[in-house]
Amino acid sequence: MATVTDRLSYNVAGRFYVDSSCIDCDQCRVIAPENFARNEETGTSFVTKQPVTEDEIAKCKEAADACATASIGDDGE
Repeated sequence: MATVTDRLSYNVAGRFYVDSSCIDCDQCRVIAPENFARNEETGTSFVTKQPVTEDEIAKCKEAADACATASIGDDGE
């Protein structure tokens, strides 16, 4: 489970975030490419845009569920 205290600083503020346990498996970027990107320097994913539409929210939740290391957090609305 993602930990808010380990939230990566380059995530945009908001509901979803990636923490430092990310292993850069690319799953979130495949599922929700509008919302996740790769930080080339650290080799981790991060949230670039918080979801706005129901479809984007569903994709971010799907990415969180698919995350092999449970590195994607969801603080709710």
